[in-house]
Amino acid sequence: MIIDNKNLNQSIIKAFTVLDAFTNDKKEWGVRELANKTGYNKSTTYRLLSTLVSLNVIHQNENDKYRLGSKLFELGNRVSLYQSLITVTNETIKNIALEIQETVLLSTLKELQVFHINKADSLQGLKISTSIGSYQPTHATASGKLLLAFSSIENQSNYFKNSSLITFTKKTITKASELRTALQTIKKQGYALDLEEFELGLICIAIPIFNKNKNAIASISASGPSSRFKLENVHNYISILQKGATLIERTLQDFDSL
Repeated sequence: MIIDNKNLNQSIIKAFTVLDAFTNDKKEWGVRELANKTGYNKSTTYRLLSTLVSLNVIHQNENDKYRLGSKLFELGNRVSLYQSLITVTNETIKNIALEIQETVLLSTLKELQVFHINKADSLQGLKISTSIGSYQPTHATASGKLLLAFSSIENQSNYFKNSSLITFTKKTITKASELRTALQTIKKQGYALDLEEFELGLICIAIPIFNKNKNAIASISASGPSSRFKLENVHNYISILQKGATLIERTLQDFDSL
């Protein structure tokens, strides 16, 4: 792939140049010596380090030396975790997709949005554009509303304080009061529906995945076209999803979050 250098963010390139200087042989750097190593001036190097420190990517010691911080460890483990989750849930998700004959997604709530961990496509021709590792809005998706409904009061309060209920279709919930009412209904009934709220012509149903403490840490959902995905079959969809959810819960029962 040919990359146009004009489209590259030079600050990010500089930040990664700084990060690449940290090795097993050289785990700590001072500002001056790191500036000499990277070729950046001292003030630029200091600004880069200060920014990375604020993000926990770099840690500053008491002796004003810098070393790699916890955020990189967290991100590295997160990649490993999600890859492991894909491996252990693949067969179950594919079997659900075969039985329900719709696209199936395993998702969690992350940074006030729905984060998709794994996916099995429908074999009936329609391919849902959602991809593994992508985000979707919480208020306009079945998985998002479901996970928010089963979240703590604190998490819900944080969501309503920091999120905008953007319109995607004429059926999108855009009023906080309506969303709060919907969340109450979802938690009571144990499942959530997206009735063309995110994309016209697309219907989705989601149910929770619980850990051993009965906390909803993920959702499993099925999506299909409104012409094929009939509301009178909701309980049949739930039954199929629940069989898969039970198998996944056995794997994830010790997780506090994903």
